[in-house]
Amino acid sequence: MRKVPPSQMVREQIEQTLSGGVDTQTNLLSALAQLGLSYLVQQSLEQEQEDFLGRSRYERRSGDEAVGGYRNGYEQATLRTAEGVVGVRIPQVRDTATPYRSRLMDFLEGNSAALEHLVTEMYARGLSTRDVEECFKDEATGELMISRTAVSEITDQLWEDYRGFCERDLSEIKAEYLFLDAVYESLRRYGAKEAILCAWAITTEGRKVLLHLAVGNKESESCWLEFLRNMVGRGLRTPVSVTADGAPGLINAIKGVFSKSLRIRCWFHKMSNLRAKVPEESAQEFLAHARSVRDAPTHQAGEAAAASLIERFSDLYPAAVSCFADDLEASLAHLKVPVRHRISVRTTNLLERSFLEERRRSKVIPRFTNEKSAMKLVFASLIRASERWSRVSISELERKQLKLLRRELGVDPPPRLGKEVSSQKDSEVA
Repeated sequence: MRKVPPSQMVREQIEQTLSGGVDTQTNLLSALAQLGLSYLVQQSLEQEQEDFLGRSRYERRSGDEAVGGYRNGYEQATLRTAEGVVGVRIPQVRDTATPYRSRLMDFLEGNSAALEHLVTEMYARGLSTRDVEECFKDEATGELMISRTAVSEITDQLWEDYRGFCERDLSEIKAEYLFLDAVYESLRRYGAKEAILCAWAITTEGRKVLLHLAVGNKESESCWLEFLRNMVGRGLRTPVSVTADGAPGLINAIKGVFSKSLRIRCWFHKMSNLRAKVPEESAQEFLAHARSVRDAPTHQAGEAAAASLIERFSDLYPAAVSCFADDLEASLAHLKVPVRHRISVRTTNLLERSFLEERRRSKVIPRFTNEKSAMKLVFASLIRASERWSRVSISELERKQLKLLRRELGVDPPPRLGKEVSSQKDSEVA
């Protein structure tokens, strides 16, 4: 049996997982959450034993030690947490002046809420020493259950694990439909709001996958360009379509990086803008015509319905019609994808619904100490939400339609001519 501390074994499991030891993105996120918590608790238990004995592993005992005692293996135990059952190995001690019992384990077994809070904090607030200390503090005495040194070392290592995940290879994700949006969060220190840029995709298999998050400071073209090029640099392929709102910087960035993809204007944002520009007594009629454009059976029918709306209402509601006609081709682009997929690709509100739902559930404080804290809260929230995202049904026929559409758009190169030439030669020989 290997004579290494259990925390090192967990570290090796984390490295193996990050190297491709889990088959899907959802399973990867769940595995990292469990392994990260297991590593935190395991190393804390080992540090508690070291603090009790007054010496590190394999360090010889001095004759004047008051406690005395020796390390005596480990006892298997489990903890029930929000991330599932987590296995740990409790260090044992023998031949001590006073019996050894892990105060940390006693504390954890009676404080599942603290563990749930800790898992949230690991991703939401940058694993600060103060946050972890608060979770492991004895409320009666105010005494820390683990040393400040152990907290610092553990949080630093877990932050490195998190960074490694954020730099993962995207080449294996067969993205068909890409979605881009931004969430704004206030920062306590500056009282300002920062844009957190978000990307997710629907894959060829119909999975909805969170791709990337980054603090953008503002939704400028340069920020979005850097964001998109980061994903492309990590292997993200050109999607069939990119759905986004009408922010000018975002539109220019999409054109610069994914010029061959269909750019779809988000209808959730479009309808909200239209509703604000029409008198309340006339909104129902106007929006019904707008929905007939959105839900047209074909792209050609959508163009005809759009022309009819513009002609009918241009004199009555010029501001609303101008808003409707703005970027009209992008508003009709979703009508070029397979029919069953249109409802899924025409909006970006999956992010907004998921984030608001998770914010209500986790009840994490709404203001943050810095940009990292804000970005990591969104990441933590979307990880949980993405595990519940429903799949999009994609049939074999629809996959063939997507392949043809990719070739028509020039996203994928045409079939290689080598096989055709070879088959032609074979027929000539025959």
